[in-house]
Amino acid sequence: MVKMRDVAKLANVSVATVSRVLHNSETVREATRKKVLSVIEQLNYQPNMLARQFRRNETKIILVVVPSIMNTVFSGIIEGIEYEASKHGYRVLLGNTNRNVENEYGLVELLKQKQTDGMILLSERMDADYIKALSEEYPLVLATAYIEGLKVPSVSIDNVSSSRDAVEHLINLGHREIAHITGPLQFAMSRGRYKGYKQALMQNNIEVRNMLVQEGDYTFESGYNQMLKIMAIEKTPTAIFAANDDMAMGAIKAAKELGHNVPTDIAVVGFDNIGFSSRFDPALTTVAQPLFEMGQKSMNLLLLQMQGEPLVKSQYVLECELIVRDSCGGKKKEKVLNEKLTT
Repeated sequence: MVKMRDVAKLANVSVATVSRVLHNSETVREATRKKVLSVIEQLNYQPNMLARQFRRNETKIILVVVPSIMNTVFSGIIEGIEYEASKHGYRVLLGNTNRNVENEYGLVELLKQKQTDGMILLSERMDADYIKALSEEYPLVLATAYIEGLKVPSVSIDNVSSSRDAVEHLINLGHREIAHITGPLQFAMSRGRYKGYKQALMQNNIEVRNMLVQEGDYTFESGYNQMLKIMAIEKTPTAIFAANDDMAMGAIKAAKELGHNVPTDIAVVGFDNIGFSSRFDPALTTVAQPLFEMGQKSMNLLLLQMQGEPLVKSQYVLECELIVRDSCGGKKKEKVLNEKLTT
């Protein structure tokens, strides 16, 4: 079956240009239009009529596919999406997949059947080539995850540099034995945070000990269980970097049950800055993602596609911030240093 990308490749233009030709956009030069139409005829390309007529058959509904509504990271992004969507008269249909990729493929049918005008995907579970092909036929934005080499409109953070900064903070506090509880390493986001951890250690001439790296699944329970494994090895670490806040809190619970004080005996840093992280005991040092802004930017990108507008930029990487609280001991050290400076 001939796809839009096949037309674009043979005509030596972008997929967006082919889309504009199909929508009779006045922004396409006449020579380019003729070339694209010639290739369409040559390949006998049959465009998706529903997609071509989406302006006349708008549902004013956009689909947001989320792995788990229990994860407050996603709720922060959805809040930004809904805020921006409502400003433009769109409603949000939430598709909760319960971390089941087959449910994601099922929800895509809503897009193909034109029951929704576009889709924001808060997951990277589906096959990358499938996501790419889907984005060439329908308005789609991939949020939270950046998959290297995948040219799909996306909004994400730099998981590598953000994690590197978090681990370097622990190193600057004097830690040399730093463990890491990763997310599922089948996902690019988890691999990025693991890569940042390793970079921080190597750049400071610290050995990466495989025993200090345990794979979790972003749940509180996995953080708890992996922490028990880490603390059972002969040479225990003095600090933990967990790939999300839920696992960091689970790790702290395990450390406390084993009789360790956090942060005096072991420092802990998480990732995400979920709402409860500031109220946890001890208050959690973590990397704050701009969740609301990610949702807004994702919806803006989707709106441009649904309106048939060309994307000047399709990949956005937003800035994170390291929030230093009590769980790493950094606040106490800052207080001591400030007291010395003022005396």
